[in-house]
Amino acid sequence: MKAVRKEKAARKPRADSVRNRERLLKAAARVLGAGGPEASLEAVARRAGVGIGTLYRHFPTRDALFEAVYRHEVEELAALAESLAKEVPPVDALRRWIRAIVQLVATKKGMLAALALVADGRSDLWAYSSQRLSGAVGTILARAAAAGQVRRDVRPEDLLHALIGLCYAYDRPDWQETVLRLADVFVDGLLVKGQATQGA
Repeated sequence: MKAVRKEKAARKPRADSVRNRERLLKAAARVLGAGGPEASLEAVARRAGVGIGTLYRHFPTRDALFEAVYRHEVEELAALAESLAKEVPPVDALRRWIRAIVQLVATKKGMLAALALVADGRSDLWAYSSQRLSGAVGTILARAAAAGQVRRDVRPEDLLHALIGLCYAYDRPDWQETVLRLADVFVDGLLVKGQATQGA
C-alpha cells in the first residue's frame, strides 16, 4: 500500500508539470499575439497562473519559449488538417483549413513576428514546420484528388507558399476579408472542371 501511495505521489508532479507547460504555451501565444517580440515573460507567467520560476524551469530562455510556442502552433494546425481530412468532405476541408491559417495570422501577428525572429536562420525549424504542415494539408489534397475533385498537379508546398504570400501581401484593415475571398478563388481554380464551388 505504501508503495502504491509513493508511486501516485511520484506521478502527480509530472502531471502538474504537463498542465503547467500547456498553460504556459497557451498564455504565451496570447501574450505574444498582443505584445510581439517584446512581450513580457512575467506577463506570460501571470496569465498562466504560475510563478516566473515555473516558467524558467520549463523554458530557460525567451527563445526556448518562443520556439515551443512555434512548434505548438504548427502541431495544432497539422492536427486540424488531419482531423478535417477524416471528417469533412475534401474541398470543404481544404477551405476550412485555409481559413484557420488566415485566422491565425489575423489574430496573432505579434506572435508570428516574435516566432520569425526565433526561426530566422534556423533551417531546422523552417524544415520542421514546412514538412509537418505540407504533410498534413497534403492528406487533404490527396483525398480530394483521389475523389476527382481537384487537380493532381498541385503540391502542398505550393499551396502553403501561395497562402502565406496572400496573408502578407496586404497591409490594410480589411486584409483578412480580401485574403479569404482570394483564397476561395484560388481553391476554385484547383477544382476539376464540373465540380461545384463551395466558397462562402
